[in-house]
Amino acid sequence: MRVLVTGTAGFIGSHVAMRLLDRGDEVIGLDNLSDYYDVNLKQARLARFMAHPNYTHITADLADRAAVEAMFATHKPQRVINLAAQAGVRYAAENPHVYVSSNVTGFLHILEGCRSHGVEHLVFASTSSVYGANTRMPFSEHQGTEHPLTLYAASKKANEMMAHSYAHLYGIASTGLRFFTVYGPWGRPDMALFLFTKAILAGEPIKVFNHGRHKRSFTYIDDIVEGVIRTLDQVPSANQDWDGNAPDPATSNAPYRLYNIGNEQPVELLRYIEVLESCLGRKAMMEMLPLQAGDVPDTEADVSDLVAGVGYKPTVSVEEGVASFVRWYREYHGI
Repeated sequence: MRVLVTGTAGFIGSHVAMRLLDRGDEVIGLDNLSDYYDVNLKQARLARFMAHPNYTHITADLADRAAVEAMFATHKPQRVINLAAQAGVRYAAENPHVYVSSNVTGFLHILEGCRSHGVEHLVFASTSSVYGANTRMPFSEHQGTEHPLTLYAASKKANEMMAHSYAHLYGIASTGLRFFTVYGPWGRPDMALFLFTKAILAGEPIKVFNHGRHKRSFTYIDDIVEGVIRTLDQVPSANQDWDGNAPDPATSNAPYRLYNIGNEQPVELLRYIEVLESCLGRKAMMEMLPLQAGDVPDTEADVSDLVAGVGYKPTVSVEEGVASFVRWYREYHGI
């Protein structure tokens, strides 16, 4: 297939692009190489596959309507994986307009490209953050998500609603994937594992919010990629049993689906740090702090729909995943 992957210089996008290329697909990669974090890391990710004969790179911003239109018209992708976004839950408090420009306006341009050029299937990244103020565990796609706690989460909820409207109006088959705390090699420097590793090796204290007592469905990157690829290959159809008198948020009478992708075994942050200490052979100095505004105490993924839909669920343990990240970190930084 010819697949457009947006955000190919990003953490998840680079892994997805490599997996598609490895299995013989043609990849059109789009990224704006923003300086939200170290551009050198983004370029290093791209360097792993930039010269691949089936890879074409486009440096452009999703918010640039003309550039996105030209990309669809020129390359005519059969399927699209939209992973480009302004990431970072806390960054939104200081830079709200960037989120709307990238995550909402940019996504509209993707939807319009899919509509105008007959794309077979759009897979797009959402987030577990859409569950917001929900406290019933595990989080299920069949729950309502009307109470996001951050603008980032609200922008991703908007993506889900926008995709559904295009699925209903134009028959664009769309699948939204709610990712749960992704980690692993080539990860983002603003994420906890990267920050903790850097600080511990430098002998500096780490900030541990909520005194380390909150739990997360930490999900290893390979598990995320496998879920994305399997979902891409499974084009959704309309659910003939969908009932407007009792509407199910996870599916529709349009070709639309939502899936959680997360490890079903949530891990307490203090245990996550303990595993990291073991892998590094060093103890962390911890600055205990209260829960940050916009953070939720716990996340736990129900992935039964993912298993039923694509026959897969994340399985990599934090012990295995953190060890893999530490090996990469040492190699990448020459430690």
